[in-house]
Amino acid sequence: MLLNRTKDGEHSEPDPLNGTPADHFGVGGASSNVSKTLEIKVEAPHVFRTPEKMEFLVAALITVCVLVSRTDGGETSADWCYHLPKCSDATWPYTATKYCAGKRQSPINIDSSAAEADCSLTAFSFVNFDNKFSLKSITNTGRTVKVGFYRGVKISGGGLSEEYDSLQFHLHWGNGFAVPGSEHTVDRKRYPMELHIVSMKSSYNGNISLAVADSTGLAVLGFFIDVRASGPASEPASWTKLTSYLSKIPTKGDMAGIAPGISLDELLEGVDRTKYYRYLGSLTTPMCNEAVVWTVFKEPIQISRELVSFFLFFWELNSDLCCITKRGTLH
Repeated sequence: MLLNRTKDGEHSEPDPLNGTPADHFGVGGASSNVSKTLEIKVEAPHVFRTPEKMEFLVAALITVCVLVSRTDGGETSADWCYHLPKCSDATWPYTATKYCAGKRQSPINIDSSAAEADCSLTAFSFVNFDNKFSLKSITNTGRTVKVGFYRGVKISGGGLSEEYDSLQFHLHWGNGFAVPGSEHTVDRKRYPMELHIVSMKSSYNGNISLAVADSTGLAVLGFFIDVRASGPASEPASWTKLTSYLSKIPTKGDMAGIAPGISLDELLEGVDRTKYYRYLGSLTTPMCNEAVVWTVFKEPIQISRELVSFFLFFWELNSDLCCITKRGTLH
């Protein structure tokens, strides 16, 4: 189903998570967001669309961890963070005024009852998602855990205007199970974690500046991560392998190579990628560029409580490590 509102590897261009003009490709939010939403189920070409305008109300701004970065050179550089009063997300519309006070900010709460089907949203084509040699490195950026890809990982279809080069994925988590960490919510439900695969229009040849200036320059695939029900099923081997690298990157700036043997398809196993929400949104942090085609998949990745807990431990060891921004998703 879909809702419409809307370096790695061997890439030499600025890093889309830590470079200019935006330190973190995700989604950010203003006090209210107005836009169309759609929910799509590809098996039956139905698309659900909300009324022409939909208000996403925010009554609180709650955050879990601190980030410090620089804004785009287009505005005065400013430190920003998640929970300190002087630089929290409540201040972003004033310190990064060009976009953070915009009308299509992310993340959002997805109201499934208001979403409408859109038969223009088709199935995706995933290139090299099955390749066990596509993951190159894992990095502790001081803000998140980022996995870089080798060249050749691509997505197309899914209502996208052209092919996009996939650059990396990163993760968002909270502070234990008491504070779940997904950025998006569905019907106000927040999941323990969220994974974002960041892609850029192939026609831009890695030029980040062009991508963030285009309202559809970036495409982010968002996958919720939930704790699987206890049962006889074995632990997903791909996630066991991936989390084993966390011990190799304990501090900000640490990076480790990833040995062949993990594919994106394996990490996304169990998710029906024909059911997703689609909307046009933004980066989640300053500069909050409104340049993202968001696809949020309905079904979550299922991993064990133990593997989710590894990220809690990692967060405790790295208090400045990025977790989530909840702007735009709270009552």
